Amino acid sequence: MNKKIVRISALFVLISTCALAQKKGVVLSGANELDEVVISDSKFALPKEKSGKVIVKITSDDLKKRPGQSIAQVLSTVTGVEINGNQSAAGKDLKYSIRGGRNRQTLILIDGIPVTDASNINLEYDLRLIPAEQVESIEVMKGAASTLYGTGAATGVINITLKKAEKKAVSGNVYLNIGTQTTAQEKNYSAQEYNQGFSFNGKTDKFNYFGALNSSEVDGMSQARPLSDSEKFENDGSSRVNSIVKFGFTPTKQLSFDFFANYDRLKYDFDADAFADDLYNYGKSEQYRVGFSPKYKYEKGELVINTAAGWMNRDSFNYGSLSTYKSRNVNADAFNKYQIAEELFVIGGGQFQFFDMVNLTPYGDIQKELAKFNIIDPYATLVYNSDFGLNVNAGARLNIHSKYGNNFVYNINPSFSFSDIPLKLVSSYSTAYITPSLYQLYASFYGNLDLKPERNSTVEAGFELDLWNKKINLNAVAFYRQEANSIVFLSGGYDNIDGKYNAKGIETMFTYALTNQLKLRGNYTFTQVEKALDLYVPRHKVNASVEYQPTTRTFFNVSYQFVDKKPDALFDPITYEQTSIVTAAYKLLNATAKYELIKNRMTVFATATNILNEDFYEVIGYTTRGRNFKLGLNINL
Repeated sequence: MNKKIVRISALFVLISTCALAQKKGVVLSGANELDEVVISDSKFALPKEKSGKVIVKITSDDLKKRPGQSIAQVLSTVTGVEINGNQSAAGKDLKYSIRGGRNRQTLILIDGIPVTDASNINLEYDLRLIPAEQVESIEVMKGAASTLYGTGAATGVINITLKKAEKKAVSGNVYLNIGTQTTAQEKNYSAQEYNQGFSFNGKTDKFNYFGALNSSEVDGMSQARPLSDSEKFENDGSSRVNSIVKFGFTPTKQLSFDFFANYDRLKYDFDADAFADDLYNYGKSEQYRVGFSPKYKYEKGELVINTAAGWMNRDSFNYGSLSTYKSRNVNADAFNKYQIAEELFVIGGGQFQFFDMVNLTPYGDIQKELAKFNIIDPYATLVYNSDFGLNVNAGARLNIHSKYGNNFVYNINPSFSFSDIPLKLVSSYSTAYITPSLYQLYASFYGNLDLKPERNSTVEAGFELDLWNKKINLNAVAFYRQEANSIVFLSGGYDNIDGKYNAKGIETMFTYALTNQLKLRGNYTFTQVEKALDLYVPRHKVNASVEYQPTTRTFFNVSYQFVDKKPDALFDPITYEQTSIVTAAYKLLNATAKYELIKNRMTVFATATNILNEDFYEVIGYTTRGRNFKLGLNINL
């Protein structure tokens, strides 16, 4: 799709909508606070006070207060979460870490359905593919969650809910923002980042629909950093196009059918390695996803069937040659909630997953006839919510893998809410497994068919406290995680390392609403991982922000982030040897201002990031953003 067409279309809708908004005038707000419910720890809506986990929920209102940020930047401020690469050049790959884990130990869900790239080294999903403007809310649940979600959910689950139809018969949204893209060493503040898009949706008694298109283009920075200020590297650009269509049909109050289809494309330049420029390297990813989800509600329960199929095509031109990766995945998850009694319900389900991949390179190929496997998982979870404060969530899953046979995981998650004081105590013990990826098994030279699945177990305990009529919320959780059969890349390829390795830490968050207009937020994370697995994990991390809303139309935010020093490694692409190094700690100061020019219709915003122009590394040898600015306009139709 031609990016100029998208940009011109967005500008046309902006101009048309401005005229429409001026003509219609101010419309009364219909915004209400979202109910305090979570879904990640039971797959069904559950009041937050009945949940035995401290789940971080980033609501639609929270996302509106953080315009211009990517999903990775939003998640990087969540306690216990580190998204390495979120401050680097737009095409830089991301490294996820929840509670000191690695990418392959974090499961990404979109609308409750697991998303993966079966051709990727770690069977992981690329968060760069999702624009924040298409996201309604995000839940982050930390700890082993294989009982409900299967392989990959070893350190946490990131459940992303996309936007859907509103209550109006016809409505829409259009946005455009422009920003700079410069490093701490440069002082070029010309526009180098463009992000634009629109959505349309509607709802009647029986039908609903939603469609969205997003396009972004970024330039102005080299991905790799020069060794000296006198050396100049070329800029590495990035572009992305996202489209999604949803359609829903509700023939009765009990029965509904939802369909979706989406296409995402990411193109980016990248360099040879740390401190090493390259004029020709590029990558391209194309993702196609379709899905169907019927739901049936009956007197004592609800039946849901989530089905989806995905295709991923990736090209990587590196070292003068082209490598092609293709993968397919199919997911079908049927689960039923049955209310046994007022205080007790059970969730029973079965999940089927299929993966295959093709890899065509000058160094050897992987054919889909060989590189494929499937997984069938029956599972059950029991949820008990007493009237005297005790809540228990317990379950088990049997993983039946076409290559690895049977694996059994379970969890027990008791919590207690006191009636006389606003205190909730939480605790859990859970186990998880991660099967090797197809690439790790079948890759030429590096694959290892003798790999064993990783195994994880996590124990946690903590509390959540509300004070002064919920003006102050404070929670803290301590965890201890142990993993065995850890899969790592050694000089000869992928292998399991002997022994058991642990990670432990403390996560704490607070919010303090001083007044209706002024709110303070903050969190602190302490994470300690054994040396063999501690790459890119900071021991200490702090986030703090001040939110000030003097009027219903005006909003200001100032945020601060401190990231402690991190273990890193310089990789030699010739010898495959790594030299250990530690990158220095850094701090970021950011600010946002928003104003509604026309209430509920037209909003403008401005952001300033890394105001102190901090010079730092996320990954040694790669550039990071210095002081940058962004302006944006958002219009609701």
